[in-house]
Parts: sequence; C-alpha cells; structure tokens
Amino acid sequence: MVENKNQISVVSVNISEKKGTIKVPVSHIDLFEKGVMGDAHSGNWHRMVSLLGTESFRKFEKDAGRTVQYGEFAENITTEGLVLFETAPFDTLIIGDIELEITQIGKKCHGSGCAIFNEVGNCVMPKEGIFARVKRGGRVCAGDFIQYFPKVFKVMVITLSDRASRGEYEDLSGPEIMKFLKAFFVENRWKVSFEMHIIPDDVEMLETLLHKAKEEEYDMVFSTGGTGIGPRDFTPEVAKKWIEKEIPGIMEAIRLKYGTEKPNALLSRGVAGLMGNSLLYVLPGSVKAVREYMLEIHKTLRHLLFMQKGIDTH
Repeated sequence: MVENKNQISVVSVNISEKKGTIKVPVSHIDLFEKGVMGDAHSGNWHRMVSLLGTESFRKFEKDAGRTVQYGEFAENITTEGLVLFETAPFDTLIIGDIELEITQIGKKCHGSGCAIFNEVGNCVMPKEGIFARVKRGGRVCAGDFIQYFPKVFKVMVITLSDRASRGEYEDLSGPEIMKFLKAFFVENRWKVSFEMHIIPDDVEMLETLLHKAKEEEYDMVFSTGGTGIGPRDFTPEVAKKWIEKEIPGIMEAIRLKYGTEKPNALLSRGVAGLMGNSLLYVLPGSVKAVREYMLEIHKTLRHLLFMQKGIDTH
C-alpha cells in the first residue's frame, strides 16, 4: 500500500466541456456535489473527478519522445508526489477543506474511438489514472497540497463457543475466517484492522458486541458458531434482530451447493445482511464449514462493498 512519505501537490487543474477530449489548464476548478463545475464529467456518478500523476506523464514522454501538456489525458487534477494507480478505492484525498473519495482505478480504453487516443497516440488514463467523487467541495488551484489517507477496514470476528471461551480447546474457526479475509484485503490492496472475540453462547454478550460494531461503524462483522438447532444455538435469531437488509442469496446458495452431496449442510442456519453500515455474516462453527462459506463469500465480497457504497462497477 502506498504511504504518504513525500509531499503531494497539485501541479495543474484542467477542464473540458466534452467527454473524451483533451482538457485545458485553468487557474482553478470548483468542486461541488456532482464533480467539477463546468466540466463534462460532472454528474451523479462515481467518476466525477479524474486525476493523473506526473509520474505517469514522464513514462509516456519517454516512450513517445515528446513533451505532454497537462490535461492532454483528460485529467481534471494533475498531481505530483504520489503514484496514484497504487492507491485503492475508498482511499481519501484531502485538499484543504476538500475531501475526495477514490472510487475507481483506471478505466476501459476506447482506442481509436477516443479523441485523446487519436490526438496523442496513446492514453495512460485507462491504466494509471484514477477517479473520485466529491465528499466535500471547494476550490482547487495549482500549488495546493494533497493529503492521502488509505482506507482502513475495521473487521470484528466473533467466535461463540462455551468450551473455547473457557479455554477447554483452541478456537480454530475464528482464525480461519481471519485467514481468508487477510488474503481478500491483500488482493485488493486494502488495509484492515481486526478485532477478535471469543465468547460463550450468551445472548447478552453477543448483543453487546453487535451494538458496538453498529455504533462504531465497523465495516464487517463475522461470527462463527451457534447456527444449529441445539438449545444454546441462537446466533441467527440475535443477528436477524440487528439486520436491516438481509442478503439471503449467498447463504442459500452455499447451503444448496454443499448440501447436494452432504445433506447435513442444509441444516445450517447462517444468515447475512447489512446492520447499519456494517456487513454481518453469521457462519457455522466448524472449521470445514467456515472454509466452505468463506470460499463463496470471497467471490462476492468486493462487489458487495461497492454496492454498499453506491458505486456501480458494471
């Protein structure tokens, strides 16, 4: 993950009135809730503002054998001091009082159908440009300084087990969830902070943790254990009281996939949904079941995060 080691600055601000055309440097740009005032890319979508670093310019100039002017690749803000394409969606850029949330790295290249490609002979925006939406607006000028803050996901993992909480055996299911999640966050270049809890099958203790996760806006909560039909299996019932938007398909698909060959898998009562701003997954207690569930959850988790943030990645 990129670290804010160098001074990051705005070297140029640029506008174009038509999409797919070269932008022209101006003295300043004004950012508002739909993007750059007077720019063709403004609108209610996730690519309101485009940014490209001089680091990308220099590489292109070396290959092309010519100087590139700021705005030629249709970037609204030309930066220096940060390799932009090594950032990640949901990271934040602060310029004075302005706040931008990165939403996309690169884009589809239209080749000869793009005015920039035809005029310049190539375009680095599809690979090395980034896009952002405006969270808080204001005026940006060349010479302004930029602060970069990587998004750090807060994840809570809860193991419910009377015996594990008493230390009678080692909890393996909670660490298995964390193993899968660590791989997921590394794959997406996201930072993550884990909080691990091992509690007995106790309704009040689970309620307390879920309340904390919701109030403090943890990004994800995963629980393992208590999804059967035993006298102390209550996790789904508690979770459903907190879930505001259930996501039934993922759990139904997992049960069906593994239950076809192993009917006992159909007895699990795992649930998933949105609890405030937190994604909540309730998984079975066995390590084997956790592996099966996490393999399937991994396939949809990135898309689900973008959906949650209102970003259309189609």
